[in-house]
Amino acid sequence: MSLILAIDTSSGTSVALIENGQLRAEHNVPDTMKHAELIGSAIQDVLARAFVHPSQIDAVVAGRGPAPFTGLRVGIAAATMFAAGCGVKLYGAVSLDAIALAALPTVDASKNQPLLVTTDARRKEVYWALYSGLNEYGEPIRVDGPGVMKPVELEEYLLDRNVHPVRTDLDVSATNLAFLAEAQLRAGTVSDDVTALYLRAADAVEPKPRIGKAVSG
Repeated sequence: MSLILAIDTSSGTSVALIENGQLRAEHNVPDTMKHAELIGSAIQDVLARAFVHPSQIDAVVAGRGPAPFTGLRVGIAAATMFAAGCGVKLYGAVSLDAIALAALPTVDASKNQPLLVTTDARRKEVYWALYSGLNEYGEPIRVDGPGVMKPVELEEYLLDRNVHPVRTDLDVSATNLAFLAEAQLRAGTVSDDVTALYLRAADAVEPKPRIGKAVSG
């Protein structure tokens, strides 16, 4: 596998292109509200700066979240359409794993003191997962999660299990998502599952049908 295009909208809008472990181009916009408006131009910008035609892409990887419903589905839909248009393989990866991949080389994580990765889940909650390190292929070893909790509930959950993790403040990026896909390809664990990880019901729901009163004749 050589050229991998990664797309993630679990937080901001992030697109990256890597080739054999080297970053060719990336485009990151922290705005968490305009994914649909930004995703097309972000993909075009990355391809243009890398001087790569869509037909040269070998695979596409989509960030599956966890993340709120509206933003996350934009990235997955864009990745799905791009892969279908180019006739290439589409993979899905957990966005928290991509953060762990970037953070683990800089922290001393272990099974007894895992790395805690958290992202904003809104509603005064966080998405979270725990990692004990990297395996022989450079893939993060997730030991718990992903889940969604209020910060206080998460701290209680960790204390109840006598877990005192190291932490990171890194954000997800499509660059790390692409490197994650490479590691999973080496490990043979890469997945074609691109279903979104919401971990809770969507904010928008269909209205319940009204039950009218019977009219006597």
